[in-house]
Amino acid sequence: MKNVALITGITGQDGSYLTEFLLAKGYDVHGLVRRHSTLNTERIEHIIRSDYHKVKFFLHFADVTDSSNLMRLVADIRPTEVYNLAAQSHVGISFEVPEYTAEATGVSTLKLLEAVRVNGGNCRFYQASTSELYGGFEETAPQHEKTPFYPKSPYGAAKVYSYWVTVNYRESYDMYACNGILFNHESPRRGENFVTRKITIAIAKMLAGTQEKLSLGNMNAMRDWGFAGDYVEGMWLMLRQDKADDYVLATNEGHTVREFTEAAFAEVGIKIRWEGEGLLEKGYDQESGKLLVDVNPEFYRPAEVEYLLGNPAKAEKELGWKRTVDFKGLVAMMMEADMLAIAGITPTEYKERKK
Repeated sequence: MKNVALITGITGQDGSYLTEFLLAKGYDVHGLVRRHSTLNTERIEHIIRSDYHKVKFFLHFADVTDSSNLMRLVADIRPTEVYNLAAQSHVGISFEVPEYTAEATGVSTLKLLEAVRVNGGNCRFYQASTSELYGGFEETAPQHEKTPFYPKSPYGAAKVYSYWVTVNYRESYDMYACNGILFNHESPRRGENFVTRKITIAIAKMLAGTQEKLSLGNMNAMRDWGFAGDYVEGMWLMLRQDKADDYVLATNEGHTVREFTEAAFAEVGIKIRWEGEGLLEKGYDQESGKLLVDVNPEFYRPAEVEYLLGNPAKAEKELGWKRTVDFKGLVAMMMEADMLAIAGITPTEYKERKK
């Protein structure tokens, strides 16, 4: 049987890496794209321009909140695998657009599951779940598949609904439907409003002379950061099992926002000296004394998730999944990409110029 994948959220970070991964394995890949007056396909533009386009790679205008469109597309495409990656995925923004987040991140999963149930035949279904299910209590870390959920944002609450409705369809209709509970995964393709890219872009702009300093929110928030390219392989492996189940993908290694900031500056040869605490905390260039980082209360959320650390033991044992990029390598990769794009030089070249 030909492998045919349908990916929602194909224009996002994970969608682009997953598309590359599946095309390399010989899949036909169909992606859903929301219609905009301006294009939002920069992450997959290289695939659109490749020989795959319209031969093995196809795009369809659709919105995951539109059930009639989902029904029609699933019936027409007849995918063997569905990867539901689409969502309003920014936690902070979910507080500003909670109703839309509930529709686009939560109820949309039900609509796609129903389209698969009615039209999908033996299609296998992957649901993109998140570490934001857990709430980030240090006493529960490292969080695993059996850790109780305690979402602390509209985004997290919507993802809890998506998680349980996926389990419900699996148990009610004997569908192959699984949840991948993915902890934070980053890359040079991460959205610019996520804190990791915000940090690397700001540093590149500061070195290019177009930005004065970097302003952040909760510096003590701890996250389990991995490389997105590793995590999409985990998604695929989840659909290779004899029986559908739910899996955590993580590194079991936690770092604070402060540590990520330090590591990113270190890539360009700058050591940060921290002074103050809380809203008064500031980071200075240890060599020059220049202010580089401060804290802005506007970036705090109404409810903070302080401590996310995942235990991937089940995925490692049952799927054979392993990360290939460590924390330092991830930061280096992201700094390299943004330095080249914004400052026109690599971090290594910048350090050499400083000498």
